[in-house]
Amino acid sequence: MAKNNETLFDAFSPVSTEEWKAKIVADLKGADFDKKLVWRTNEGFNVQPFYRKEDIEGLSTIGSLPGEFPYVRGTRDNNNWLIRQAVQGKTAKEMNDHARHIIDKGVEALGISLNGDVTEANLSEILKGIDLKKIEINIICCPGKAVQAAAELVKVVKAAGAEKEFRGSIDYNPFRRLLKHGLPFHKDVAKEGKALYEAVREIAGLRCYAVDSCLFNNSGAFITQELGYALAWGAEWLTMMTEEGLKADEVAARIKFNMGISSNYFMELAKFRAGRMLWAEIVNAYGADKNACKMFVHASTSMFNQTLYDSHVNLLRSMTETMSAALSGVDSLETLPFDLCYKCPDEFSERIARNQQVLLREESHLDKVVDPAGGSYYIETLTASIAEQAWKVFNEVEDNDGFAAMLAKGEIQAKVNESGVKRHLDVARRKENLLGTNQYPNFNEKALEKFKESESCKCCCCKEEVADGAVEYLNFDRAASQFEQLRLDTERAAHRPKVFMLTIGNLAMRLARAQFSSNFFGCAGYEIIDNIGFQTVKEGVDAAIEKGADVVVLCSSDDEYAQYAPEAYKELNGRAMFVVAGAPACMEDLKAQGIENFIHVKVNVLDTLNGFNAKLLK
Repeated sequence: MAKNNETLFDAFSPVSTEEWKAKIVADLKGADFDKKLVWRTNEGFNVQPFYRKEDIEGLSTIGSLPGEFPYVRGTRDNNNWLIRQAVQGKTAKEMNDHARHIIDKGVEALGISLNGDVTEANLSEILKGIDLKKIEINIICCPGKAVQAAAELVKVVKAAGAEKEFRGSIDYNPFRRLLKHGLPFHKDVAKEGKALYEAVREIAGLRCYAVDSCLFNNSGAFITQELGYALAWGAEWLTMMTEEGLKADEVAARIKFNMGISSNYFMELAKFRAGRMLWAEIVNAYGADKNACKMFVHASTSMFNQTLYDSHVNLLRSMTETMSAALSGVDSLETLPFDLCYKCPDEFSERIARNQQVLLREESHLDKVVDPAGGSYYIETLTASIAEQAWKVFNEVEDNDGFAAMLAKGEIQAKVNESGVKRHLDVARRKENLLGTNQYPNFNEKALEKFKESESCKCCCCKEEVADGAVEYLNFDRAASQFEQLRLDTERAAHRPKVFMLTIGNLAMRLARAQFSSNFFGCAGYEIIDNIGFQTVKEGVDAAIEKGADVVVLCSSDDEYAQYAPEAYKELNGRAMFVVAGAPACMEDLKAQGIENFIHVKVNVLDTLNGFNAKLLK
């Protein structure tokens, strides 16, 4: 059989990259190859439409195996990630009941937040009846309470006889106040960190130094920014704690990366591969043992792209995110419930979130193959490109006195916020699509009643304070937030604007532009009145007035607008706002006749709709 295959391949002559590109250029029929097919990413590099073996020649990591330094292909010889979920409850008893319930449903790692009345003193009650040899325990608490929480957790672990088998973490993040509120931690981080290490020393599987780059992800950071800053954060821990007398091996073994996942499927898959490789090199530079160079990663799906309207689409986004993280070889993974952005998750949304991972493992068998993307020309090239750009971000931080120093000045927060502004602008212009929000919205959906402001964190480190010297902090506005405010304003209005499609002339163009316009105004939650077409402009205007239209959109072809637009504008005579769908060559002539409103693919959808709201929702 092998001999026959070789004969078959010999029947085809090799095709060079130049020949492939020449064929593509010919099929483009004069269109510019780079403008048409090359993807210009936010991450600082271009992605080509096709890749070949020659693109990965010379990459040093191609020959490595899973479990081998520098761990680009994974830190293990298996892909058995842990399914994690947050524990809900206002009391220790409620949290224990919830924890045991979700464990019975397939959860293997718990995220436990010690806020309000639930403190480190309640840990034994929260963990009652839970097998600490099998279930990973992750404690999230105020940095000022981390040492106490660690000491209490160690007592519980020892009482269970699980010292050797236990896996878990204390999310010690003294930089959270700077990131969330622009305020520094009130204690000496290095000394507090040293005390924390002493508290967990006896439990080898208990990590205590958090790198929470998910905060950057949820603020709209670019992928290479999140990774670069995460690496700099980890290096800050290494520097800080080795200066306190700990060995690099000891510190590295206690660092846990909590990273976000965006819906950029292949890029996210490559991000985790690149991250492991770069982290291994960083830890190795500190003189640590090769085994200590393994990056331990917990990944969480993004909050940045969750939406209030058409919220079940969040399931599609989180499934893509979950799959990319699972295939990339993360250690644990949390799929956030689809309704988390507007309410406390219920049993249904929690079950669906768990089952998204169960499906990938038990039915798609993603745990059976380690690094399936290894050797892919595209993924390997992406990995190298992301690594290169993230390394530039890392070096920029190191050249500016390190991660903590830049945070204290608000510089990292400012750079991430700048990226967030860029992404919000891309959403406003539909360069970045959010299905159900800025593209193909459900016109008639109402969300005002289901929307609830999330309760503020009761953790002592996260209380907002008025203080001199506060620096810029991260903006956590979701990508959809401005469009959602637009629609909520429409819902609150006494009158819901009606948009009438005056379709006339060329059949194909009027239908296409009516669909575009319906989609456009639907993003504001307006009532859409579509039509199959009118014989005359007057017939269309009369029908619009009869329906009580607030906005009349003329949908026709560019060639016909010179005739129809002035006629419709004059016939309407100010009884409703008049809009032309498109950007015809005669647009300037139409403007000279008093026609002001044109909608097309180049306009800022959000700004335009805010302008309509200002006039229609008085």
